[in-house]
Amino acid sequence: MKITLKTLAPRNPLAVAARLRHAGSHRPGQRRLRQEAQRVLRSELDRLKHSP
Repeated sequence: MKITLKTLAPRNPLAVAARLRHAGSHRPGQRRLRQEAQRVLRSELDRLKHSP
């Protein structure tokens, strides 16, 4: 007599996160954009400070 076990279907790992609202947005975060703007401003100010 042969015993057969049903295997579970493969699950999508993002489905649970999406259902629990932990999947997140695909757009870049506002924090990263603010930090980039700060770096650009700082480099421009440093360049102006050192010009004769």
